[in-house]
Amino acid sequence: MRVAMIGAGYVGLVSGACFADFGHDVCCVDKDPAKIDALNRGEIPIFEPGLAELVAKNVREGRLTFAGDLSDAVKSAEAVFIAVGTPSRRGDGHADLTYVYQAARDIAAAMDGYTVVVTKSTVPVGTGDEVERIIRETRPDADFAVVSNPEFLREGAAITDFKRPDRIVIGTEDERAKGVMTEIYRPLYLNQSPLLAMSRRTAELTKYAANAFLATKITFINEIADLCEQVGANVQDVARGIGLDNRIGSKFLHAGPGYGGSCFPKDTLALIKTAQDYEAPIRIVETVAAVNAQRKRAMGRKVVAACGGSVRGKTIAVLGLTFKPNTDDMRDAPSIDVITTLQDAGANIRAYDPEGMEAAKAVLTNVDYAKDAYDCARNADALVIVTEWDLFRALDLTRLKAALAEPVVVDLRNVYRPDEMQRRGFTYMSVGRL
Repeated sequence: MRVAMIGAGYVGLVSGACFADFGHDVCCVDKDPAKIDALNRGEIPIFEPGLAELVAKNVREGRLTFAGDLSDAVKSAEAVFIAVGTPSRRGDGHADLTYVYQAARDIAAAMDGYTVVVTKSTVPVGTGDEVERIIRETRPDADFAVVSNPEFLREGAAITDFKRPDRIVIGTEDERAKGVMTEIYRPLYLNQSPLLAMSRRTAELTKYAANAFLATKITFINEIADLCEQVGANVQDVARGIGLDNRIGSKFLHAGPGYGGSCFPKDTLALIKTAQDYEAPIRIVETVAAVNAQRKRAMGRKVVAACGGSVRGKTIAVLGLTFKPNTDDMRDAPSIDVITTLQDAGANIRAYDPEGMEAAKAVLTNVDYAKDAYDCARNADALVIVTEWDLFRALDLTRLKAALAEPVVVDLRNVYRPDEMQRRGFTYMSVGRL
């Protein structure tokens, strides 16, 4: 099938490349000329394992193209996906739908013949209704349907998530549109991936509900970790003990410095605002968002405590800046609040991340960047593990201890074993373990 993807950011580029790999003809459109020029040169603007190779393969085989103008791509497409940004709106926290609605106007002006317009972006309940109204107002004679098809991609594992999904959510009551969407996803459907058809509004809410629930699991185990520290329990054993209950599950029960990234912070906030607007407040999610915001700075104070109550004039080495491994995404990363808290307390920061340092420079100031983990630790008064990249999981502890001015390690991801670290002579502090 012929597919147009409006937006060549994270979701649009991954989705477009995967659709092309299914055998569809895909054109990814973006208004940023520098991004399109880079993609046409074979340069990928984001770090995602396997994406560069997937894009190159499908460009080479003629199924994936890039354009700065959507007219030709939309005119020839049977399905047009909207995959533009929906950031939190300044001032009130609602999702900013400016780019979605502009895409709807542009699509309406260009489409020719029956077209399925699909919102792949994460949008609040009722957005599809407005997209439909905009298109109808712009082109009263248009033959089209608007579908909600939320994405459930984890950064760092997005290609696997797209090709082996837990479920594919299709929000439409239009039978023609349902047929088009089924055909687009047919390679997965034949592999038994469950395709769930529901109303458009239900599909829009499903994405927010999923992210809010996962954010709740993370925040729950983080608060249990705090309790473990006070009563002398081990949060990892607690997580295993409850995670083996198949009603609960083991995923997202890893204690740490709080959630971040491009989805959970803005999506929980948008859901909270939507619920308040409809006078159906979701108090659990309100609490989750508040607790998570407080936790990130609390992790900075945890480092201060490990350094004897003061970090003024001390050098703190920070390993890991991105909000999770295998991405270069710094959006709402816990490292930002941890580092800011330490700087506010008078610390000097040296940091290392294998992929995120360039992006970090846009959001952090007065940070020295190191060439590797040991260079980061050089003469530092303490080392903090904030993001659990694989290359931080098997550090040479003898070399690390020799590099540090003081053998203090604060492990916010519970990568190492307390008994081993203490035996090796480190003053070691982790999360939810003694």
